[in-house]
Amino acid sequence: MPFAHYGVLAGTLHRHFRDQPDNQGRWFHINLEVDAPYGRYHCAVDVDSHKSNVGVQWKSFTVDAAALGPAAALAPGYHELASAPDSGALDYLRHPELTDRTGVLFQRRPPTWLQELLDLLGSRPWHAGSNIDAAAALEAVLVPGQRVLVFGEPFTDDPEGDLGMHNIHQNQGDPAGSQWWPENGIWQDGATLARRDDGKYDVFLNKFSSQAGHTDSGGHPVG
Repeated sequence: MPFAHYGVLAGTLHRHFRDQPDNQGRWFHINLEVDAPYGRYHCAVDVDSHKSNVGVQWKSFTVDAAALGPAAALAPGYHELASAPDSGALDYLRHPELTDRTGVLFQRRPPTWLQELLDLLGSRPWHAGSNIDAAAALEAVLVPGQRVLVFGEPFTDDPEGDLGMHNIHQNQGDPAGSQWWPENGIWQDGATLARRDDGKYDVFLNKFSSQAGHTDSGGHPVG
């Protein structure tokens, strides 16, 4: 079933750091430490996959604060969000400011050959590369002392418990048979956003290559 708890942490970035490599030199997260009224939160952003055959994709761009709806004006702290378009929740495939601009031309999924062409022409294509590439893209928008919004699932139901956020990535479109299929859902995607000096937000979205780009009302792959 979709997440029982989904929301956004608003706070001030204290610092960020990469996981220590494992014995094969791999590491899987950029870790953010975010200060908010209850304390310092640990937020783990996926930039690699524990399954070597599943790559991570990402995109980054800038939006006006108004495009984020209620989330942009939230006070510091963790805020539960309803999985609905008017709550401030994010959905990579449905939020008008997160989807590829060219996608709005079609009410149904275009043919594969056309989709590939649109991906080339789209203003916000997904990028693929190494964990180093993904990490560099995220780190480029992170500045200690800036306001950040981190969307995802809290570590615990207790706001004063284990302070942190995970599932900071697309949370829909996982294939049937995978261990994450039951967690598929719409309007519950994770993301990392950083407020710029001009008031706009730099957005970093990330997903696994195994996750579909078209989903039904339950967040399951279609097409």
